[in-house]
Amino acid sequence: MNYLSHLFLSGSSEGVKVGNFIGDFVKGSRHNRYAPEIQKGILLHRQIDSFMDSHPVTKASSELFRSRYRRYAKVLIDIVYDHFLAVNWELYREQSLHQFVSESHNILLRHYFIMPGPVKQFLPFLIRSRRMENYRLLSGIERTLKIMSENSSMPEHSEWAIAQIKEHYDTIDSQFKVFFEDIMAMSAKFIDEYPKDELGV
Repeated sequence: MNYLSHLFLSGSSEGVKVGNFIGDFVKGSRHNRYAPEIQKGILLHRQIDSFMDSHPVTKASSELFRSRYRRYAKVLIDIVYDHFLAVNWELYREQSLHQFVSESHNILLRHYFIMPGPVKQFLPFLIRSRRMENYRLLSGIERTLKIMSENSSMPEHSEWAIAQIKEHYDTIDSQFKVFFEDIMAMSAKFIDEYPKDELGV
């Protein structure tokens, strides 16, 4: 799951949303440096990543891209599933995608100064380009994949990836919908039970 999905799965707490958004950039026990709700979001982010990595449906989706992306196939599926969340948005939220993204931008900006350095660097561009909203377009996914290949060791096969998505669109859409029901349930359970776990209840 990429930024749109992580924010979506965070519930209503601003702190959880912020923590879930920055989760990739807070390693080990460093989450303890943050306020409790942000800690909760960081730990939720880790749960989401672990759940996704081990789920049979996401493994099946990843296989469609493994021949070119190898170990990065799972990373690509994070982005691709955000596309399918965006295009299926009305199935899951009454609030429009545009409103949700704008609201999320405002929340993130309110917490800008407590964010890790790398997040501070890319957040203004992410907001200015409305990248999360543009995930609904395959052109937006292609741009994101190109940006990732320019800033990491992920190979640049974005045109091929988009062709694969188009060829297997209905299959990936169905896989996403099955998986998303499961991860929504897991995330809601984590959010509901986390304070009790921390208190040993």
